[in-house]
Amino acid sequence: MQVKSIQDADLKGKRVLARFDFNVPLTKTEPREITDASRIDLALPTIQLMLEKGASKIILMSHLGRPDGQPNPKYTLEPVATYLADKLGVDVILTQSPVDSGVKEFLQLPETKIVLLENLRFSPLEEKNDSEFAEKLASYGDVYVNDAFGAAHRKHASVHAINSFFKGRAYAGLLLSKEIEALSHLMDRPAKPFVAVLGGAKVADKIKTIEKLLVLVDKILIGGAMAYPFLKAKGLAVGKSLCGDEDVVLAKQLLTQDKGGKIQLPVDHIVAQSLDGEPVASEKIDPDFMGLDIGPATIDKYALHLKSAKTIFWNGPMGLFENPKFATGTMEMANYIAHSEAFTVVGGGDSVAAAHQSGFADLFTHVSTGGGASLEYIEKGELPGVQALRGL
Repeated sequence: MQVKSIQDADLKGKRVLARFDFNVPLTKTEPREITDASRIDLALPTIQLMLEKGASKIILMSHLGRPDGQPNPKYTLEPVATYLADKLGVDVILTQSPVDSGVKEFLQLPETKIVLLENLRFSPLEEKNDSEFAEKLASYGDVYVNDAFGAAHRKHASVHAINSFFKGRAYAGLLLSKEIEALSHLMDRPAKPFVAVLGGAKVADKIKTIEKLLVLVDKILIGGAMAYPFLKAKGLAVGKSLCGDEDVVLAKQLLTQDKGGKIQLPVDHIVAQSLDGEPVASEKIDPDFMGLDIGPATIDKYALHLKSAKTIFWNGPMGLFENPKFATGTMEMANYIAHSEAFTVVGGGDSVAAAHQSGFADLFTHVSTGGGASLEYIEKGELPGVQALRGL
């Protein structure tokens, strides 16, 4: 069953309740300001479409941070309201709490077009997927739109339970539709060869994804701290590199499952004696050193696989790319993937930051907004929030 798109919705004269992912990073000191507004920017086309389609009121919802079910000024959506008002050129009214009597008063004001509900996680009922809380939220709108892909893997009230109050009146926003389309293409009809590039810190975080990819792909190119448990599992020395015992056990299991030699590991490294030490290229990692990036021979090896690929999925950096000394591997992978003629998907998280840092973000076929959500979609082929939106 297909998700209905907002493009097909009749919104004229209707109140639209819309869930977005405005979980943006803020400065740690007052006044708290947004340091990366890309998640809000990606929501703007859906909001503008609602305005064009003649919605009478637009009620926006989101979470921000982890306030643990309590109102906390540190996590207010006030910076988001200010940013939205500036970008849209209209007033955006922020409520005092996600559900209170004042919300309906705002909705009755003729001059008020857009209302932003205060942080949903100021109530403990949001993360509990509470039906009564969802019903209160639902009472604000005639139509429901979910454009929060980054939260679609959660069974939370605003993305899951709420759908039962909008039978036949629930739609996917432009961003959510695009995410599902790109990931479905990856899962259901990938052109071969299909190459996955996986990095990041822990094997444990991505074991289910790797198991699924072992079935789907032709090669998995592994880098970042994730590579060291695999190398240790093969009996190679990893020095002081990040490498937990649990991850080594999981890496051994995956290598055993890999009957076709799909898993590709680094053949050399950029090492240093500390996180801010001087980089040295080396085939081996001596006891006093730690691996912090893939080496030049590994970049060349991985580039050959990427050049022949027709489909590429990238999730996770190849090293400590935040430090320019250890960013070469990640930036080179970004370069090769971006300039490939393959269908290319960047799977959220640190990979998105790396894609933007490389300057090639616009050249990927699709850059996902949700790291956890994109990985879960690959693992399971579905997400709770999207399933509920389908009415299943």
